[in-house]
Amino acid sequence: MNKPADGITTATAQPKLRSRAGGAAIPLDETDKRLMNLLQSSYPLEPRPFDEVAARAELEPDEVKARTQRLLDERIIREITPIFDTRALGYSSMLVAAKVDTDNPHRAAQIINSHPGVSHNYLRTHEFNLWFTIATPPDSELGLEGTLEVLQRLTGAESIRQLPTLQLFKINMNLEMEGGTEELAAAVEAAPPRELEPQPYDDTDIAVIRALQGPMEITDRPYDAAADEVGMPTEVFLDHLRGMVERKILRRVAAILFHRRAGFSANGMGVWRVPDGEILETGARMAAVRGVSHCYQRPTYADWPYSVFTMAHGRSKEECDAILDGIAEEHDLHGEDRAVLYSSTEFKKVRLHYFTDDYARWEAEHS
Repeated sequence: MNKPADGITTATAQPKLRSRAGGAAIPLDETDKRLMNLLQSSYPLEPRPFDEVAARAELEPDEVKARTQRLLDERIIREITPIFDTRALGYSSMLVAAKVDTDNPHRAAQIINSHPGVSHNYLRTHEFNLWFTIATPPDSELGLEGTLEVLQRLTGAESIRQLPTLQLFKINMNLEMEGGTEELAAAVEAAPPRELEPQPYDDTDIAVIRALQGPMEITDRPYDAAADEVGMPTEVFLDHLRGMVERKILRRVAAILFHRRAGFSANGMGVWRVPDGEILETGARMAAVRGVSHCYQRPTYADWPYSVFTMAHGRSKEECDAILDGIAEEHDLHGEDRAVLYSSTEFKKVRLHYFTDDYARWEAEHS
C-alpha cells in the first residue's frame, strides 16, 4: 500500500464547496424541533417508547407518532434505529483518506460504496479528496488491511492514508434543533471516552442484533416484532438491550437525521496540531463543545501533522466556522496548527448491519 508522500502541495483542483445557507432544508415548527431533539437523544428502551417521548414533549402519543412518521416520509428523519458499537462487537474499523482522480471521483466512490462495511463516504476539500469509514467483521478473511489493498487496486487511488482511532473523546451525532449558533458553540458536560476494546458477546446477543438492526417501525410497541423473532417476551428483550448498553455493545436507540433537510447544510472536519503531551486534555475539552459530534485522536504523518479531529455541524458554513473558530481561540491553535475540510458531496451514509453474509460475498467477489 502506498505511503503518503512528504510535502503535499495545495495546487490540486478542489471540488466546489456548497455553502448554501439553508440547503435543501424543510421548514419545521418548534414542536418538530423539540421532538427531533428528544428522538435523537432519549428514545426509550420501554415497551411503549412513544408514550414516554410524548410525556417529555408535552404532547399526545398519537401526535408524536404522526409527526414522527411525517418526518420520516419527508426524509427529514432518516430512520430510528439501534446504534451498536462497532469495535465492541470485534469489528475492525477506521477512517480512511484516499487520493483519487479529481476529474472523476464518482467512479472511485462507487467502488468504495460497494463494500458493506463502508458507512460514510464524502468528497472533501483537500488533495486527499475521498474520505470514508470502513469496518470488517471478526471473521473477515481479507481483514481491514487486505480490504484496503483491494479497494486501492480497484479504484486506482494514488495513495491511501489510514487514520484509525487512537483515542475516542466523543461520538454523539445529535444535532441541536432548537438552539442557535451560541448554543452550538457552547461547552456542555462531556462523557468520559468510551472503551474501544472488543467486549464479550454470545449467540443471544447476535440474534438480538440481527432482529433489531435497521429501521424501526412507528408503532405503539416497536420492539415487539424483534422480540418475537428471537422468541423473547418484550420485557425480557428490553432487559437484554439494557444489559447490552451496560456492556457497551449498544450505545442507544435514536433517530438519525438527514442533515441538510433538517437544516444543517454544512459539516466541517476541523483538524488540529496538538502537542503530544496535551492531546488528552485538549481532546476532552474540544469534545465538550455542543456543536462537535465526533472527536478523536488519530495518527500523524510527515505530511499530516494533525492529531485531533473534530466534526462540526452547522446550518451554514458560517455557523461551522464559528464553532471551529471558537475552538481555535480557546486553545490558541491558528495558522498551520489547524485546517478545516468541508464535504462537497455525500456519496454514502448508512448504519452498518452486523453479522450478515454481505461481507463474505464481497470478499469472494473481489479478492
